[in-house]
Amino acid sequence: MDDEMNSMYMNGVWDLVELSHGCKPVGCKWVFKTKRDSSGKIERYKAKLVVKGYSQKEGIDFKETFSPVSTKDSFRVIMAIVAHFDLELHQMDVKTAFLNGDLDEEVYMKQPTGFAEVGKEDLVCKLNKSIYGLKQASRQWYSKFDKIITQNGFIENTVDRCIYLRVSGSSYIFLILYVDDILLASNDSDLLIQTKHMLSTHFDMKDLGEASYVLGIKILRNRVNGVLKLSQRTYIEKILKRFNMHNCKSSKALIVKGDKFSKAQCPQNDDEIES
Repeated sequence: MDDEMNSMYMNGVWDLVELSHGCKPVGCKWVFKTKRDSSGKIERYKAKLVVKGYSQKEGIDFKETFSPVSTKDSFRVIMAIVAHFDLELHQMDVKTAFLNGDLDEEVYMKQPTGFAEVGKEDLVCKLNKSIYGLKQASRQWYSKFDKIITQNGFIENTVDRCIYLRVSGSSYIFLILYVDDILLASNDSDLLIQTKHMLSTHFDMKDLGEASYVLGIKILRNRVNGVLKLSQRTYIEKILKRFNMHNCKSSKALIVKGDKFSKAQCPQNDDEIES
């Protein structure tokens, strides 16, 4: 919680002010999450300060909320390119990503529980930056990221707006954005390092090195044989546990994606039903 509050102060997320006449502050709450790695082991404990965005009023507290994310199909296409051309594949994480977004509207928030400033308990937080929970938070973050990345020579994909490409001579680099997770795929180590430096200059980044676990998908590579495998074992086990089916017997699913079914295929008599 202290780390989260320090991030708020460092990013200048709000100013303490007296509430303007006729305005109503939105509430906030603490959300605690246990982050796990690809094997399900606890990686770290996270505390997030979240605005109660459900109390925001459209047209007053926010206007637009839409924000794109890269599709899983695009992700798989990039992985195929990485395997085929034996590209370097690295991963980065944006710390407190939404705090980078600038707010266009005037939004007031109550001071966080347990962190109200002594002697200023009657004041409220006038938000300068978007914060988790705000209706427009993801949109403001995407807008800020897109603006900076395109100013630094990256071109946005016309089909998937969260895939970017930068070409420099014979070198090229793909950047895949999924909210605050970033994948970098390049045929040039120097261009990769240069891109990481550029991102770290503009945002508070965490360099995770070679990509191994992203969006709940484990990446297994054998560069000698040009093989790249994607596994969602941890995610599948998590879903099975959630529905109390983790002890069920596994069997091959004799269904192909795209298969169509109809009532005519249903069993028509007692023998067929038993079969």
